[in-house]
Parts: sequence; C-alpha cells; structure tokens
Amino acid sequence: MSPLPRFHRLPAERREAILAVAREQFAAHGPETASYNKIIEAAGFSKTAAYQYFDGRDDLLAAVLEDVRERLLGVLGPWGPADGPDDFWARLRAGTGALGAHLAAHPDDLALAERAVRVSGGGPWTAWFDALVRDGRRLGVVRTTVDHSLLVAATEAVLRAADGWALEKLRAGDHEVEDEQVWALLAGLWGGEGP
Repeated sequence: MSPLPRFHRLPAERREAILAVAREQFAAHGPETASYNKIIEAAGFSKTAAYQYFDGRDDLLAAVLEDVRERLLGVLGPWGPADGPDDFWARLRAGTGALGAHLAAHPDDLALAERAVRVSGGGPWTAWFDALVRDGRRLGVVRTTVDHSLLVAATEAVLRAADGWALEKLRAGDHEVEDEQVWALLAGLWGGEGP
C-alpha cells in the first residue's frame, strides 16, 4: 500500500502538511482507531479529494508510517566507515543519542516509531545494521567467527529490543536512558570490548 501517484505530484509542502496532520491524529488516537474522516477534515480537504490521493485509511496510515521510518533513518544517518574502534563506538553512541533526542522532541514519531519500524519489514534498517556489522568486523570490534548474516540478524534483534526498552522509558517520561547496558550486550554479542 502506498499513496496514489497523484499524492506524489502535490507540492512537497502540501504532502508534508497532510502527513503531519495524519501523523498527529494516528499518534493521538492510535493507528487502529484514528478516524479517517477527522484526519482528512483536519488536513483541509474533502473526502472526495482524499480518495484522489489515498485508497483509504490504511493507505494513508502506510504513508505516515513510511514517513516516520524515513524521518528516523534520516536522524540516524547512513553508517559509513569509522576511523577506528573508538570512533566506531562514538558514532554508534552519537547516532542512537540523536535518535533518542529526536523521539523525545517529537512525540508523534515516538508514538508511531515501533510500528513504523516493524511495518517496514527490515529493509532499510537491515541495510544499516549490515553496514554497522561490516564496519565493526573491519575494525576488529565485531567477531568474524560467526556467519555475517546471523550476526546482522542478532545485532538487529538486540538493538530492536533495546529500542523497545528505551521507547518505553521515553514514553514514561524518563529521558535518561542508561545505555551502558545496551553497549555491554552488544560487546558480548560481538565478542569484543565495549566502548
């Protein structure tokens, strides 16, 4: 599911405004219960016009979740080669810190983050984890005695579990997540020393 081609022909500002209104509504009322009619009314267009851009509520939700995923990946940024083990850990900390700060500052993204990542089916996230593990192996931070794809999947699972844990803390208003536990888990998985 994705928006109809006509949606992509709208000016970027209008597309962003529609997605922002929908994101706010889905975050406030839940992806399962937010009203499509209230969303399109708040976005400032008629039901007839809405069906020129989306096949329906599920189509709009899919567009919102894709937008949230892209926003989160944009904050995290692509993983590029680190200069050494210290730089590797510093960049990993900085990226996850930036992501946490973004989620704390954007409650709509926070409310939809877990669903946006889950719905994406891994794709862009798995590519990010693959680049992370490859770079860690190159630097000697990540063991080479375990199959690469298994280690990518295990790293992704550990970091997704840590993300879920951190998201719950953020939702509860605790913006001081103790990430040392996460780094210790990764260091143990990767067979090396943490930061």
